[in-house]
Amino acid sequence: MTYPYFIAGLAAAMLMASSGAANAGDAMRGQVLYKTMCMSCHSIDYNGVGPAHKGVFGRKAGSAAGYSYSPAVKASGVVWDEKTLDQWLSNPEKLIPGQKMGYMVPSAQDRADLIAYLQQEAGRANPATAAR
Repeated sequence: MTYPYFIAGLAAAMLMASSGAANAGDAMRGQVLYKTMCMSCHSIDYNGVGPAHKGVFGRKAGSAAGYSYSPAVKASGVVWDEKTLDQWLSNPEKLIPGQKMGYMVPSAQDRADLIAYLQQEAGRANPATAAR
């Protein structure tokens, strides 16, 4: 008579595993989101209204060359990784009060996908310097 309990337990385990997989980032979808949500201000390779995202992982916030960061970001001590990027995209002002980005990404899946894309791009050569 333990067979039905085994099936129920197996089904619950599969459900929990699949719900965790839903939060895994999809870099291909993240690229599409980046183009539609981020590129009006950012680029992977070049500073614009916002700083370039190339090499963002492991970088101290406010330290990329050639961009005029807010004093709050420069003084934050934040180092960009999956967790801090998720917090930032969720609510930049909550993570670093006084920063100047006025955009949030409310969907956890969208944030995961964007972060997966940024991770993928972290190792890509910069076209401006690759030919040198």
